[in-house]
Amino acid sequence: MKNSPELLIDAKNMLGEGPLWCPRTRALWWIDVQRPTLFRWSHSTAETRSWPLPKPPGTFALLEDGGLFIVFRSRFALLAHPDAELEWLDSPRLSLGDERFNDGKVDRLGRLWVGTMDRTLSRPIGRLYRLGPDGSVVVVDSGFTLSNGIGWSPDDRVLYFAETRDRRIHRYDFDLETGAVSDRSVLVELPEGPGGPDGLTVDAAGFVWCALFERGCVNRYSPSGTLDRSIPLPVSRPTSCAIGGPDMRTLFVTTARYGLSESALEAEPGAGGVYRIDLEEHGVIEPCFNLGRSAPSSRASAA
Repeated sequence: MKNSPELLIDAKNMLGEGPLWCPRTRALWWIDVQRPTLFRWSHSTAETRSWPLPKPPGTFALLEDGGLFIVFRSRFALLAHPDAELEWLDSPRLSLGDERFNDGKVDRLGRLWVGTMDRTLSRPIGRLYRLGPDGSVVVVDSGFTLSNGIGWSPDDRVLYFAETRDRRIHRYDFDLETGAVSDRSVLVELPEGPGGPDGLTVDAAGFVWCALFERGCVNRYSPSGTLDRSIPLPVSRPTSCAIGGPDMRTLFVTTARYGLSESALEAEPGAGGVYRIDLEEHGVIEPCFNLGRSAPSSRASAA
């Protein structure tokens, strides 16, 4: 049945995040932040594989050569393939202090956008960064406590950016060629309550799909911010979503077990799993990070 969630992978992630569909290999990638792990599910074989990571990741991106770029809480690393050793990258001009990296997404010119959050979840010290193919890191905006999902309209004229703590999805005018943003406004502001907007994606019609953490649903909003649809889930903590599948009509939703009591886990046995929802709408293939290999790197152990 369309729009009916189904538990696809009972991953029991503590904090599943960052679902990303790879059309070339027909595979879904995602991470567990709390139990640092990289996951891949193959559509062809229905097999799920996992690889431990040495530190908690914030987000990751696929690379054009088939590798992965992983954003940890304060450092970046390359992974040529899942069984390879991490190659840590130097960012001498990057000083985060009490910030740490969280969610991110690649735009259609191959630049990676990543938000940061206050480690104590109490101050608006988070920023929105743009990482270029040359390894440059540019601050685009600031003033966020818990940065989260990022996405773009299909015509690349609008950037969407979720801030969980203030319960808002922000909207910016976006210039694809320069990577500049302007005229930040509020697309959606949720009513007071637990949680807020988490990871998001944008479909081919320009509607924004957003996982609402602690609110047990995924909402679809029009480009003007009107609620088009709310799909309830059998778990309370969806964390992010991505559209994929061979026909780009499957919404994959990651979820979390972290912070749930024993009684809550008994009521939500699928918490931490990956859910699938069959859609009428088409998604848009997410670009790869176009990281130039001239970017400085170091194979030293992580700090």
